[in-house]
Amino acid sequence: MPTYEDLLAIPEHQIGQIVEGVLYAHPRPAMRHARAASVLGSDLGGPFDRGRGGPGGWIILIEPELHLGADIVVPDLAGWRRERMPEMPDDAFATLPPDWVCEVLSPGTSKVDRGPKRRVYARESVRHLWFVDPTDRTVEVFRLEGGGYLLVHSFEDDAVARIEPFDAIELELAALWSR
Repeated sequence: MPTYEDLLAIPEHQIGQIVEGVLYAHPRPAMRHARAASVLGSDLGGPFDRGRGGPGGWIILIEPELHLGADIVVPDLAGWRRERMPEMPDDAFATLPPDWVCEVLSPGTSKVDRGPKRRVYARESVRHLWFVDPTDRTVEVFRLEGGGYLLVHSFEDDAVARIEPFDAIELELAALWSR
């Protein structure tokens, strides 16, 4: 069984995770991937994390390290409702499962994101899961129902959409794919 020390031994230019007893190491994401995550984090951070032009009430983090049972995962974005996480932990990681997770898919990580990590998120009762694919220009939105994820909507290309749980604002998906 891989340990946290195994994660620390991974080269700095890679991201390591332990998911369902398997150690995964991937290179840092490509620029298109990073752009989609950065824009989405920025678009959600103002209205939801800071309450600027939106309802507030969330903590939104980019690439937080999550220790969920024996699993150590690093989603591209994660969000906690403030009533569940009233204060930020001082640790380098969180043990409280988020309320929302977004995985920006890339060819090297898609299988892990859609398979083992998705199962971990369901087990930990993460209510909302998004898969953003900058290559296909799609956003798939899942809601936890009865222990598994139900696809509730799929958006593509340059759609302008209200996407749960952040449907208080419109998101312009074209910005996620912009260069």
